[in-house]
Amino acid sequence: MEQIIIRKATLSDLDILLQFEQGVVEAERPFNPVLKETGVHYYNINELITADHIELLVALSGTGIVGCGYARIESAKPYLKYDRYAYLGFMYVIPEHRGKGVNKAILHELTIWSKAQGITELRLDVYSDNAIAIKAYEKAGFKKLFIHMRSEI
Repeated sequence: MEQIIIRKATLSDLDILLQFEQGVVEAERPFNPVLKETGVHYYNINELITADHIELLVALSGTGIVGCGYARIESAKPYLKYDRYAYLGFMYVIPEHRGKGVNKAILHELTIWSKAQGITELRLDVYSDNAIAIKAYEKAGFKKLFIHMRSEI
C-alpha cells in the first residue's frame, strides 16, 4: 500500500480541487433531489486555501492528490457549552483510493489543527441516506445529532 502524505493545500492545487468539488456534487446528487443539473459549486476554494480560520488539506499518494478536506472555525450558538467549533467539509477521496485510510488520515490532521486552535468540538453534515459515509464517521468517533428535513409544497 502506498504511503499517504497529508499537507496543506496551495493555490497550485486549485485545478484538482475544482475537479474534487464536482466529485462531491456527483456523489451527493443521489441523496439530494433539489440540486441543480449544472453549475453547482459548493465552495469558494480560494478562500478555503487562504483564510486563516480554515485549514484545507490534501492527501497525496505517490505523486498525485487523492483526497481533501477542511476544518473551518465557526462561532457557536450562545446556548452551547463552547464558544467555537470546527466545521468539517469538502471531505473527498477519489474512488480508486477509497477504503485505504485516506479520509481517516485527513480527519486525524484536521483534528490536530483544530485542537491547536483551542477547539474542543468538531461538526460535519452528512446525508441521512449516505450509510457508507455515516459508518465511516461513526468509526472516527462522530455521533448523529440532527436530522435536517425538507418538504416540497
